[in-house]
Amino acid sequence: MMQRRTLATLLAASATLWLAAPAWAQTAAIEAPDALVKRLSTDILETIKADPELRNGNITRISQVVDTTVMPYVNFRRMTSAAVGPQWRQATPAQRERLQQEFKLMLIRTYAGALKQVSDQRIVVKPLRAAPGDTDVLVRTEVHGKGEPVQLDFRLENASGTGWKIYNLNVLGVWMVETYRTQFAQELNKGGIDGLINALSSRTIAADAKAGK
Repeated sequence: MMQRRTLATLLAASATLWLAAPAWAQTAAIEAPDALVKRLSTDILETIKADPELRNGNITRISQVVDTTVMPYVNFRRMTSAAVGPQWRQATPAQRERLQQEFKLMLIRTYAGALKQVSDQRIVVKPLRAAPGDTDVLVRTEVHGKGEPVQLDFRLENASGTGWKIYNLNVLGVWMVETYRTQFAQELNKGGIDGLINALSSRTIAADAKAGK
């Protein structure tokens, strides 16, 4: 179960992704959220299958793919601020940038090992339930492969009216942002914003050392 959850989270988090809904999309040029999730997840899976360096956990290559393929469709600032919680408002602009950077690096290293498990998985997008004019939606999907399908849901927003972006995901009933908020709260209570930044950095350093980098 943990392996399946890790793999599904990776697909979403590196995260982090056929039915268009132009009737309620704000403009014809904006890709519908379920179509975006289907396209993005298919592209990521095909890229992983075709690239041995990704499957072998090459962090530099994984970071390149995340930055070019995934991040343009993620509101990572909102994701990070929600994971940090109320203390985000107390952070300086420099601290907020560091939090986003360290959080992303930690996520990449946390799920890099799961890339080896990618084989014949595919994403099945469920019918979208949304009203015309909605700017915040839930896209429900399942990861199909060996074994039972894995629930993988995405929350997306189109607050600016320029396109949909992912800001949270749910694997087997567990929301990623809420999970990290609980973990981060312990570090924030001990050492504040700088304490959390140092803790995230330490996790990255430890992961690199374990991988022999």
